Amino acid sequence: MPTASNLRNKKLIIHIILILGAVCMITPFFWMVSTSLKSFTESMQVPPKVLPSVWHFENYLTVIEKMNFTTYYLNTIVVTVGRTAGQLLLCSLAAYAFARLRFPGNNILFIGILSVLMVPSQVVLIPSFVIMRSFGWIDTFYALIVPGVFSAFGTFLMRQFFLTIPRDLDEAAKIDGCSLFGIFWRIFLPLSRSALVSLAILTVLASWNDLLWPLTMTSSDEMRVLSIGIASFQGQHGTDYPLLMSGALMATLPMIILFILLQRYFIEGIALNGIKG
Repeated sequence: MPTASNLRNKKLIIHIILILGAVCMITPFFWMVSTSLKSFTESMQVPPKVLPSVWHFENYLTVIEKMNFTTYYLNTIVVTVGRTAGQLLLCSLAAYAFARLRFPGNNILFIGILSVLMVPSQVVLIPSFVIMRSFGWIDTFYALIVPGVFSAFGTFLMRQFFLTIPRDLDEAAKIDGCSLFGIFWRIFLPLSRSALVSLAILTVLASWNDLLWPLTMTSSDEMRVLSIGIASFQGQHGTDYPLLMSGALMATLPMIILFILLQRYFIEGIALNGIKG
């Protein structure tokens, strides 16, 4: 039987490992903040300095002035909100059908949707571009939002959570005269708040950081998003790292704040999913 001292030693080792892991995760973010406040010369100094000798807060204003930062920010917000709202609605509806409705080919269709996860997005990029061009959607919000309003992963995530909800609730609702959509809207969605928040956070992160799709589907500066604007600071023969880090920090802060506010629901949703197959 383990003694009290052994338990303390184990807890100490666990805390040391967690602290080291936290330091490894925080160090890149700290270096990004430090570099964003340096001059270009100081950022290229060897050996590098941890803190800037002079704090250049004007780097953030330079980023805003040098590129159409406000427009990029608004475009990114519109695309992110559109994709997230679409996935929350469509993925939860599809997941409800796969989890509760019985129809021919249910499992085969679900496996077919999951097989999409094995196909890299780069493989279908050119066919997708051709389709968007035939629709006349190139350089519009339609091309940036519509293809991202549904995902196989989101359907799988919500289906796994819906399977954990007791079927007795369905039967009770049917006895009370509730329709299939009423059961979904009044019972499943309220009980799936943590799973919906998890899906929302994952979708927001993916949309906010997306670079390849917006870069391919847009050509005008008015339709660019943050990821493209930040990438523009990386030149072929040189990179202005203070401006690059300043833009990256301003783009990252909303995601950090979002995760801090919703982390309890996110962790709860991830922990509960996959309990029942």
